Amino acid sequence: MQESTYRKNAFTYATIVAMGGFVFGIDAALISGAVSYITEEFSLTEIELGFAVGASAWGVLLALLFVGYACNKLGRKRALQISAAFYLISAIGSALAPNYVVLVASRFLGGLAFSSISMASMYIGEIAPPKWRGKLVSMIQINIVVGLSAAYFINYLIQNLANSGAKWVNAIHLDTETWRWMLGSEIVFALLWFILLFFVPRSPMWLALQNKLEEAKNTMRKVLSEKEVTAQIQQMQQAIANAGSNTSSLAQLKEIFGKSMRVIFIIALTLAIAQQATGINAILFYAPTVFEQLGLGTDAAFAQSIWLGVISVVFTILGLLVVDRIGRRPMIIGGMIWIILSLSICYYGFSTATYTISKENITELKKVPDVERLNTIVGESFSSDIEFKNALIEQLGESEAKKHSSELMQKAATLNGLLILIGILSFIAAFQSTIGPVMWVLFSEIFPISNRGIAIPFFTLITSLTSSFVQTFFPWQLENLGISTTLLFYAGTVTVGLVILFIYLKETKNMTIEEVQLSLAPKK
Repeated sequence: MQESTYRKNAFTYATIVAMGGFVFGIDAALISGAVSYITEEFSLTEIELGFAVGASAWGVLLALLFVGYACNKLGRKRALQISAAFYLISAIGSALAPNYVVLVASRFLGGLAFSSISMASMYIGEIAPPKWRGKLVSMIQINIVVGLSAAYFINYLIQNLANSGAKWVNAIHLDTETWRWMLGSEIVFALLWFILLFFVPRSPMWLALQNKLEEAKNTMRKVLSEKEVTAQIQQMQQAIANAGSNTSSLAQLKEIFGKSMRVIFIIALTLAIAQQATGINAILFYAPTVFEQLGLGTDAAFAQSIWLGVISVVFTILGLLVVDRIGRRPMIIGGMIWIILSLSICYYGFSTATYTISKENITELKKVPDVERLNTIVGESFSSDIEFKNALIEQLGESEAKKHSSELMQKAATLNGLLILIGILSFIAAFQSTIGPVMWVLFSEIFPISNRGIAIPFFTLITSLTSSFVQTFFPWQLENLGISTTLLFYAGTVTVGLVILFIYLKETKNMTIEEVQLSLAPKK
């Protein structure tokens, strides 16, 4: 079998499995377009909205408690198929949800499928040849950002169609059930992924753990030469033998906290927290809301959100192309510095903004009931979005102030919008080309065969927990701390992670999983 055939097979299997990242991206970002609609339809508070958006992130916390067992007991492939089924059921339930409780429950169910990201990382890391592993595992991240980009475009398209006034739009209730069409668009992608997963082989490493060596060899022959298969099988058998009887989930979990994995634990824990503490999911999952803080109207905010998707795709591809050339450590360290600088730019832009309502604004704000109530604050300059929003609530009442917040911000804001936009897009570019994909590459490399079935889901649990808090409390932070302070908090957290990783993180490119273990073992 020729090298081109091995490459084709490896990339085909990785592409199918990594499509779980695409469905994840679709699932994660579609809700960003529905935020204002569900808030109004179900009369949600900031915390209730946070739980509606973050329900999927809390769902994955439950799933990750069992995914290690499922991966070891059922196999990586079967566990991925179950995740695809959860995505499908969740999309249907979210689109048809008759009330807030059903919506949250459906999104929570979808969160059970978010564990597919860690499982996909595990599967690809186990089937990919070492020389291609970085690129193939990074495909998960590129699928995520393509999914995010597709979701923003779908939301923008549906939003425009809903406001078009076309007869067919009214006939299918796209104008009145806009958010249901947004969330329901995921169904077709989840179904497609579920079907395609039947065409990938089972993980060779899992087969070796089940003592199905001949089937493991047959799978590896599709991506490696016979000589490479023999060498890899020998390494697997040696690693399994070294693991001894330490195969129970509890034993594997204890090993993660053991002295022999001290350095790996520090690296993985820091990466798991720092990646999500950047606030990436606050920006991505609430994209239109964030852009409204720039003083953009609702339609313009939806349009600007597409740029997040475009930048994500371009820079993830860039990261994918260089991850095996530059190396893991330079990309992580350099990326975190880039993220801190980008967030600092955004902080400066928002912290120097002012908000003032003029008499002309009062005349133009025809949609706001009894807009004359704002005459008492005409000409008054507010130095932060929090002060301005509080003044609006005092004059209009909480319900009306929130309902017309976007339009009022658009009229009143005086800020360096271009600087902030550059900062936001720079932040997205930094994350998607460095720590976003490279964390998953490292997760697929740094854990030993004896506990990777538990270790990868465990640290994915940590990053998911961090993401859950970020998503759930972002609306509250926005209302109580303001956008500038919230972004400064993210930058500070990333700085702490940068210091830790600068000390402990080592280079792992072009190493086999076994060689990585030796390089990260504590010095005696």
